Parts: sequence; C-alpha cells; structure tokens
Amino acid sequence: MNAAHYEALFADAARAGVHHLPHGAIDDLLAGARAAGCLVLRVDLAAARDKEAMLDAVGRALRFPEWFGHNWDALTDCLLDMGWLPATGYLVILDHCDGIHGRAESDFVQLMQVFQEAANTWREDDIPFWCLVDMQADGIAWLPTVAQPSQ
Repeated sequence: MNAAHYEALFADAARAGVHHLPHGAIDDLLAGARAAGCLVLRVDLAAARDKEAMLDAVGRALRFPEWFGHNWDALTDCLLDMGWLPATGYLVILDHCDGIHGRAESDFVQLMQVFQEAANTWREDDIPFWCLVDMQADGIAWLPTVAQPSQ
C-alpha cells in the first residue's frame, strides 16, 4: 500500500520542506500524512490575485489568530508558532497555485521561501513541517517533487 510509503516519508522531519505535489490522485498521500500524525491543511489559492489575497487565503486556511498582520514577518511568526493547532507534524497543501504564480511570481516565490524557512526551523525540534505546491503547468524548476512510492 502506498499510504505506508507516505506515512514513513511524512514522519521524517529531516526530509520535510517545500515540494511539488505529485499529479494524480492523492488519497494515499493524505492517508499516509494523517497516519504519520500530520495535521493536513489545504489552502485554496485559485482566487488569489496578489500578495494580500494570497496571505489572506493562507491565514484563513491555517486558522491564524486575529493578530496575523498579513505580511511576511507575521506569516513567519504564525508558521513558527502553530500553538492554536498543535500536532505531531504538519502538511500544508497549497492548491491551485498556477494563477498566483503567474500574476505575482516574486510574492509567490517569497511565500515558498517562508514555508521552507519554517520547515527548517521545525526540523530543529524534530517536527515534520511539509508544504506541497499544486501546479499544473511547468511548475518551479528548483522545487523538488515529493518522493513517490516505487511501482
């Protein structure tokens, strides 16, 4: 079963970070993440047209506190706390990223960098923090795809 592969992967804080979401069905991926103790959170970026809308979508989906300031520093602060959503690990899926990537590429890349910094910091406490990016187009060349099970 592929879910066992994903369970081992998502439990490994050393491998966590920002990756492309594999194309196709993700039921096994989600089951594996939950079995690894990860809280799965999905952010729909389909309607995001700019940095403000992108940060608003992230804040709503991750249930950030009222003090979230809708800027990069506040995003970092919230991602490094998550005390309102305690979990053994985290899997954030950014859905429908093609539009915001095309409209506000530098802000989208900054978002990826903030998520990667959060993963690096959580790793110090051996807590897996994953961010998977759903892109249907060419994607981002420097972003790895999460390891899929061998066939």
